[in-house]
Amino acid sequence: MLSYPSTISLSNRTLNHLAERIRVHRQQRKSRWRRLAPGRRALLALAHLRNGDTYTRLAAGFEIGVSTAWRYVQEAIALLSTAADDLDTAMQRIRQLAYAILDGTLVPIDRVADQKPYYSGNTSVTASTCRSSPTRSGVSCGPRARCPARRTT
Repeated sequence: MLSYPSTISLSNRTLNHLAERIRVHRQQRKSRWRRLAPGRRALLALAHLRNGDTYTRLAAGFEIGVSTAWRYVQEAIALLSTAADDLDTAMQRIRQLAYAILDGTLVPIDRVADQKPYYSGNTSVTASTCRSSPTRSGVSCGPRARCPARRTT
């Protein structure tokens, strides 16, 4: 098997944060040794989450089994989800912000006269993102002229 160097566009702080969560979780469970140290497990999980590397490629790169790679990623996701805010807390935080992007997913659009402002060079499609901004009455989608979620036809 051939290998090559690769990078992940994440900070060391992110890696250390997840590694510390893994380390604490292992200590709480009084877990025995593992094939990978917490830092390497965090790197494996972040490589999958950030770059979308397959479990087979990760297993080969970290010299572990495919099922072990899957288990390590699932454990990291569970640890990260426990640190996340619940929906009510997140919505309270969003209401205090001037502007918040809830979903960065591109929504394809095809009924625009001037499509240049909506063209995504990254995905080579004409699309728009649905952005939200908190208002007194709740969260509204904006900017209205460009938000395809407001269109009904």
